[in-house]
Amino acid sequence: MLTPASTARYALKRKKPSIWLLLPVLLLIGLSLLPLLYVITKAWQAGWAQALNLLWRPYVFGLMRNTLLLMVGVTLTCALVGLSLAWLLERSNLPGRRLWGVILCLPFAVPAFVSSFTWVSLSASFEGLGGAILVMSLSKYPLIFLPVAATLRNLDPALEESARTLGQNRWGVFFKITLPLLWPSLLAGSLLIALHMLVEFGALSIIGLQTFTTAIYQQFELEFSNANAAMLSAVLLVMCLSLLWLELKVRGKGRHIRIGQGAARHAEQVRLGKWSLLGQVYCLLLAVIGSGIPLGMLAYWLIKGSSAAFPMAAIGEALLSSLALSLGGAALCLVLAVPVGLLVVRYKGQLAIWAERLPYLLHALPGLVIALALVYFSLHYVPVLYQTSALLLIAYALLFLPLAQAPIRTALNKAAPQLEEAARTLGASSFSAFCRVTLPIIFPALGAAFALVFLDAMKELTATLLLSPTGLNTLATQVWAHTSNVEFAAAAPYAALLIVVSGLPVYLLTTRMYLSR
Repeated sequence: MLTPASTARYALKRKKPSIWLLLPVLLLIGLSLLPLLYVITKAWQAGWAQALNLLWRPYVFGLMRNTLLLMVGVTLTCALVGLSLAWLLERSNLPGRRLWGVILCLPFAVPAFVSSFTWVSLSASFEGLGGAILVMSLSKYPLIFLPVAATLRNLDPALEESARTLGQNRWGVFFKITLPLLWPSLLAGSLLIALHMLVEFGALSIIGLQTFTTAIYQQFELEFSNANAAMLSAVLLVMCLSLLWLELKVRGKGRHIRIGQGAARHAEQVRLGKWSLLGQVYCLLLAVIGSGIPLGMLAYWLIKGSSAAFPMAAIGEALLSSLALSLGGAALCLVLAVPVGLLVVRYKGQLAIWAERLPYLLHALPGLVIALALVYFSLHYVPVLYQTSALLLIAYALLFLPLAQAPIRTALNKAAPQLEEAARTLGASSFSAFCRVTLPIIFPALGAAFALVFLDAMKELTATLLLSPTGLNTLATQVWAHTSNVEFAAAAPYAALLIVVSGLPVYLLTTRMYLSR
């Protein structure tokens, strides 16, 4: 049987990667460097004096304040809500907790900009910073709730029981034993939410909160100022990198390792007693404001809009455009992700490290920055690409490649390279051996990666607004266009279709997690 050690020795003995493997990897590295080079070049061209004049202004300080307050407020709120829900549904005897687990994940199926338009259509009082923190917290808390709940479910109860036998009460056990074990999942989810808040555009634009991403879009789209947009992008890039550095410092070098298999049983449930009613009210309140109000308002605007004929041709065209672009973006992601995975798993080296890590760095950048870089590159060097679907597909690949890398690399680690070598000894080329032997083995992972990228591409807004060809509309851009003009009934059918497409995988995930147990 092939072991990790033998796989490593095998990788060292392999010849240099084939040309069919190197070309897409080099293409990916080149494309990934474009946004970083764009920001650095524009900042260098502006010079320190102009950069200081552009950035040292009350307007920029206001953007900084709004962005940081939004990031901290949403991240802390999501951490508290996600952690409390995970404990309530996994460690207490709350009645109906399995059903609550499915219901409380429904906000995950509603795109943030769709949720924001339903709240703003309910009342203008939800505009501004307070409304943005509320809406974004309700939309993002499942990013912490789901991983923390999964970690709680798989913790070895013997650790907590040992602490109880040493005299610790339940609060002491939670803060001294349970919380440190949950810290990696809690920190990872919090980092993801904080990065999302730095780069969020559509929802904040609808709510009317000025942050760096909305300002970057306005500088480019309304004032046609690439220099100002690039300088603001540089500030946002520094904030993203600072956040990643801070996360590494907070996480530290500690490792949480489980020795042995542990007990194959669940921890003892805490009896809520008289607090059970309060737990039910808490879950009900989150369900109502998290998904009930957005879905209810969407249904209201659908019914109200039915008095006038829906533009079925426009809706169908937007749906087909969204499907075509999302399918194309997902396919391009796989074309780039598979060679990267092979290079990392089979060949190692500095080229593999750069090819693997650059897309993750881009994932911390807003789609606006990536779109601006592609606009600049196409206009100056390949004008035939400007405002074409091909350029938009490249943006999707750069934005969502990390979603495809993880499952593909995991699957390739399990595919023995000796099988390909056996096919090559029988006369097959390296490419033919990969297609006939390895590709069928990793096909399930390819399907999962394709689905993840496809669903995120369906909801992508910022890059699509800047790069889509003239006259091409998607479901996301139509929702944004109509809500920007306060046409809530007109936006409703497009938003409903988005929820239907993105809601199916969320439903399957949560029902498998809770209702199947």
